[in-house]
Amino acid sequence: MADRDGYLSPFSTRYASSEMQHVFSENFKFRTWRRLWIALARAEKEMGLNITDEQISELEKYKDDINYDVAVEREKVVRHDVMSHVYAYGQQCPKAAPIIHLGATSCYVGDNTDVIIMREASKIIMDKAAQVVKNLAEFARQYKDLPALAYTHLQPAQLTTVGKRATLWINELIMDMNNLQFQMDNLKLLGQKGTTGTQASFMELFEGDEEKIKKLEQLIADEMGFEKCVPVSGQTYSRKTDAYFLSVLSGFAQSAYKFSNDMRILQSFEEMEEPFEKNQIGSSAMPYKRNPMRSERISALARYVITDSLNPALTAGTQWFERTLDDSANKRISVSEAFLGVDAILNIYINITSGLVVNDKVVTRRVMEKLPFMATENIMMESVKRGGNRQELHEVIRVHSHAAAAKVKLEGGSNDLIDRLAKDDRILLSKEEILDQLNPAEYVGRSVSQVEEYLETEVKPVLDRYYRRAVEAELNI
Repeated sequence: MADRDGYLSPFSTRYASSEMQHVFSENFKFRTWRRLWIALARAEKEMGLNITDEQISELEKYKDDINYDVAVEREKVVRHDVMSHVYAYGQQCPKAAPIIHLGATSCYVGDNTDVIIMREASKIIMDKAAQVVKNLAEFARQYKDLPALAYTHLQPAQLTTVGKRATLWINELIMDMNNLQFQMDNLKLLGQKGTTGTQASFMELFEGDEEKIKKLEQLIADEMGFEKCVPVSGQTYSRKTDAYFLSVLSGFAQSAYKFSNDMRILQSFEEMEEPFEKNQIGSSAMPYKRNPMRSERISALARYVITDSLNPALTAGTQWFERTLDDSANKRISVSEAFLGVDAILNIYINITSGLVVNDKVVTRRVMEKLPFMATENIMMESVKRGGNRQELHEVIRVHSHAAAAKVKLEGGSNDLIDRLAKDDRILLSKEEILDQLNPAEYVGRSVSQVEEYLETEVKPVLDRYYRRAVEAELNI
């Protein structure tokens, strides 16, 4: 039974996925430590140290079988997590015990594992972001030619299309994905740099043979799936790496935040809705309500991640000389929770975009309410072509537009601008000709072709690279 008296993170109980929680789990962490110790031993053996195949086989045998109870009890005595696990591993592997962690410092397992965790967590983020992009791309294609009111300053401006607006959401996500890919491409293992980054202990082990030390480090990088290790460091990898990754995660949060706010406003307009399940309760007091709860949750989590991204920036700036330890407690919370937070955000983002509802009749009604105002420039130009005076017509239309707006806003009436213009002899078009100007499709500019071009040139390559990879990995193709 769960302990009801202890704190449980909502990321574990409500928000983050099991796959992301696994990457930040004790099992993933400590099993990676053991893989790093095996990689070190294997590389040291290849470089000529007296390490046997039997010792390495013994380490391999217990690489996933963590004797946590022994490690926990040992840490109570020595107050050092790495040495406690070295001891526990040695209890299982008595023949290999003398060579576990040989020449290394704690950051060999701690920092290298943190780098590996960020790499694996980033892959999950990329795959889920690709799913959101796919959902939104299908949505954009479906609604590429449905005219909708566009806004500046949250005031009706000109027209766009529902699909074109979706490309704005996609575009920001792809910017984030490109940024994360850049960080992943430039992510390097710490390697085995020693206590102050000089590799002095390995100079002792290999009697000053620098080529062996460099080869040793490359062997470890190869085994752990990295092209190379950082060229220089203190005891730790630069904490700017954490700051870079959390800056990117903040970007994902920002993009989702904008989408969620747009959705909350659109749902208030009744133009669009997030999915609403058959038995879902929108309000405990008002049964009729359909609140945008999922979008609101994205907004809430996004604010947390954006704020959290400041933590590693401050930590990076306060690392004195070759290292201090004021980074540890902060980074183990801030880095993990940023990834868990964005994972949770993307889970909700996927859910919402899998079932977006467009109330197309409401969208069209709201367009038609404003379209007479937007059509006035075309009406004016056509009247000028027929002999009218541009300045005089501008004043005529301005006066009628303000009068019609006042009727709507002050009297609660309907927009009668078209009737006003049709009755004015200075407007050289009949009512039928004026009504011909009220085709919303004529006011969306290049929205349709922009959607088509964007999906083909920008979105398709992203989905080919990331979405297909994610699907193939899931299906074990």
